[in-house]
Amino acid sequence: MVTFILNDETISTGRPSGYSLLDFIRYDMGLTGTRTGCREGDCGACTVLVGTRKGDSVSYSSAVSCLMPLVNAHGRHIVTVEGINTGNISAVQRAIVDHSATQCGFCTPGIVMSLTAESLAARKTTPESAVASVSGNICRCTGYKSIEKAAAVIASALAGKPASDPVSWLVDRGELPAYFLSIAERLSLISPLPPEPAGVRGIAGGTDLMVQKADLLAETGTVTFLEREELKGITADSGRCVIGAAVTVSELGRSGLLKRHIPDLESYMQLIASEPVRNMATIGGNIVNASPIGDMSVMLLALNADATITDGRQERRVPLKNLFLAYKKLDIREGEYLKNITFPCSDDPPLFSFEKVSRRTHLDIASVNSAISLRINGDTIGECHLSAGGVSPVPLCLKKTASFLTGRQINAETLLQANEVIREEISPISDVRGSKEYKRLLLRQLFIAHFLKLFPRRLNLKIYEL
Repeated sequence: MVTFILNDETISTGRPSGYSLLDFIRYDMGLTGTRTGCREGDCGACTVLVGTRKGDSVSYSSAVSCLMPLVNAHGRHIVTVEGINTGNISAVQRAIVDHSATQCGFCTPGIVMSLTAESLAARKTTPESAVASVSGNICRCTGYKSIEKAAAVIASALAGKPASDPVSWLVDRGELPAYFLSIAERLSLISPLPPEPAGVRGIAGGTDLMVQKADLLAETGTVTFLEREELKGITADSGRCVIGAAVTVSELGRSGLLKRHIPDLESYMQLIASEPVRNMATIGGNIVNASPIGDMSVMLLALNADATITDGRQERRVPLKNLFLAYKKLDIREGEYLKNITFPCSDDPPLFSFEKVSRRTHLDIASVNSAISLRINGDTIGECHLSAGGVSPVPLCLKKTASFLTGRQINAETLLQANEVIREEISPISDVRGSKEYKRLLLRQLFIAHFLKLFPRRLNLKIYEL
């Protein structure tokens, strides 16, 4: 039985573990404030809060319930728009009303829950972070400016929020119901689910599988939540950074260890999905999806990462560049799974750049993406790792181009010659995201953009020269 707290009620259900949380909320529990929209995690109408116990407290984040299988709710606090009712309008709801940030009202509950998640975040809320929190909410009526104005007012109202205990602060101010204060203790009484028998499909964030096979999982699917401790955490060990396969994209973006190696990490994260999806999607899921344009795969390839593969008894380490065998095919055998990703880390990390082009700047799938890491000896490239997505059947490590660049000076001539090597190393095809000629041009521009970003003064290039 999957057991969790839904608003103020402890729920146990025998529904299939792959059944959609959205459908359970609406059709089993009759809580229709959570709306059914796209069922692909794009529109945000089904946004809820997910509370996870951490010691004596509960940490909340936003999530799209359409992509969340019931099993992932086990032992957690799920909050719908009905669950934040105190009998009075909250500061979030008041700001939306006062600034006419709702018209037809269909999307409004999801927006309210996203902004409430920002209110509960253990960090300072700014106008920018408030606006970013609704990045996954589509509203066809308002034109968004009224929502942005409401978000700024909400950020002002949260100016005194303590990062150490936002829940108690909001309850004391009457912004949340008092039952929130008892959730940590109540969650501690819910026993973990027993291990599933061998052969049961494991699911992490669900942001891909719940799009592809939602009906199958809802009707017959039995899945287990991949929440083992060995799959969690970001640590440094023996000169390598170790990222558990179940680490979410949001957790990665907040990691101080990762930020030392990728200083612009937070801005890169804004190019990858919306906040509720980043809160659910895992690094391992992005890799084993084996998409040719997987953003995290492309970044990790440029960091010269390895994948740790295990069957639960024995482990083997595979260079990430060798893990992708062909389109959607991986060097993972029957009974094996991805345990973690590791890459070299030191007190003197290499320079790093990530670039992406998609039809929309944010929240979209890449047409072409690329990443590079390199070390410099004076004016010469000492070590280089270059990757690209969207130009091959797999996320591609551009080994020949990186080898060509190593030992060469950083100048326009080197980049022109390297571009010719790139052209021979890639094999793009025409599809809905662009023609093969367009993709070749995009990668050329992204390759140049890496160097213009990393060496704006030293290179002193004029675009037309290239």
